[in-house]
Parts: sequence; C-alpha cells; structure tokens
Amino acid sequence: MSDAKLDALTETLADALWEAEQYGRPIAPLTAEHPDLTQEQAYQIQIRNIERKRTYGDEVVGYKVGLTSRPMQEMLGVHQPDFGHLLRSMRYGTGQVVDFPLLQPRVEAELAFVLRSDLDGRDVTVQDVLAATEYVLPAIEIIDSRIADWRIQLADTIADNASSGCFALGDTATPVTGRNLAGVGGVLRVNGEIVQTGAGAAVLGHPAQAVAWLANTLTSLGTTMRAGDVVLSGAISAAVPVRPGDRVSVSFGRLGRVNITIGEPQAAGLARVEAKGDVLP
Repeated sequence: MSDAKLDALTETLADALWEAEQYGRPIAPLTAEHPDLTQEQAYQIQIRNIERKRTYGDEVVGYKVGLTSRPMQEMLGVHQPDFGHLLRSMRYGTGQVVDFPLLQPRVEAELAFVLRSDLDGRDVTVQDVLAATEYVLPAIEIIDSRIADWRIQLADTIADNASSGCFALGDTATPVTGRNLAGVGGVLRVNGEIVQTGAGAAVLGHPAQAVAWLANTLTSLGTTMRAGDVVLSGAISAAVPVRPGDRVSVSFGRLGRVNITIGEPQAAGLARVEAKGDVLP
C-alpha cells in the first residue's frame, strides 16, 4: 500500500473514532474491516486524534500504560504493554463526581507516578524511574472503549488511545524512597463492597517497570516524558464495569486512597475541553 493510501486509511479510521466519541455511539472494531492494521498505524491514529484535541485547547498532562498484566496480554496475543495519552480534560480529583462522557466504563486500581525530572534516553531502568519520580498517588483509571461491546484487538485499543476514558487521583503524595511498591497492596471497592484486590507486583513485576518501558518506548518514537507528567502505571487487578450512581474507591494502605462517584455525563466530546483548574498535591 502506498504512503498516500496509508495516510488516507489512518485519517479515515481516526475520523471514525473521533465521531464515535463526539456523538457517543460505539463503532465496529477497526480490525473487523482492516485485519492487517499494524501497531504503527494504530499509534498514528491515536496521535492524530490527540493532536486534534490539542488544537481545540486540551493539553497532554501525561500517559497511561495498558496491557501490563499477563492475562490481558495473553487475551490479545501480545507480549508487551501499550500506551495512551492523558489529557487535562480527563483528570478528576478524589471525592468528585465523574461527569465524563463514558460509553461502557470499567474501573481499575493503579498507582500514578508524578515526575520531578525528565525521563529521557534509552535503557531506562526501574531505578532511573524511581530517581526521577517526585511522588506516587493512588489512582482510579476509568477505562472506556469506542469499540462496541469491547470487541477489541490490539490495534483497536491502541488506536482508541489505549481504551482510555478518564482518571482520578488521590491527594496523598508519597515519596518513593524506601517504599516497596511491588509489595504494596490495593483494594478496589464499588458501593462499599470489595470487588478486586491486587499488589504492585502484578504490574510487570514492579509498577516502575511499566514506567521504564514507557520511557524507552517514547524515546524510540522521538518523545520524552517531562517533569510534572502523570503516568498511570497499569492496573493491579482486573477491570470492573460500573454505571452512573456507583461509588468507587481504591485504597493503597499508607499510600492513601481515592474515591469518586460515577455521575451522569454532563457533556460530550469537545464540550469537555476546558480549563478545569485542578492542581496536583
């Protein structure tokens, strides 16, 4: 396929995902009609829609790492994670009602890393990540899919910004020095009931390993994580479906907790692009 045809294809598929999000109508898997869609093309689609949102005033505030658990990798037939972009319009704080335009949301318990220095260069290690981290925060990621019924292949989820919805951060900022992040346990509750538990080791053996993978991957693509970026390191357990009215909380013991309520969507699409004015701890 010529470069021109490839560009036309990625533009068409980016438009399809864009319209699905703007109008709140899930679409068939991209791979159903284009089974040979590559990871490279899928990331091009993702980036095109992120850039489109930036032209409307949104801002990239970090990244998320997905597919960090072995069961999810086996389900999609892959042996490495993927990543998506976090935008200002996606961010919530603990105690807030999430009014993001979600289609088929699921929640995950994660640790969020907030960087104090850039992570640049190849062969970034766990120790490099820890040295570059200002603190970690408990986080809830609300994943979502513009692909109907979550019938996703790897290229579908990559193109769809790694199946991102939005995220909420707790307000307990914990320095990583002396912390065993692999051993820290987390509890995910919905409406007061424990629905999942897990530990940091479920994320590639150590949550910072996911951040190291991301740093190395972005460097290979000519991008660098910057000081102040938020990085969602990956789920410590399975995702759980939620609906409006559900109360969701995640506790990481001494590392703090975060809680939200899933609300009715108040605005769709570009109406979410606004200066929210939230400040990290």
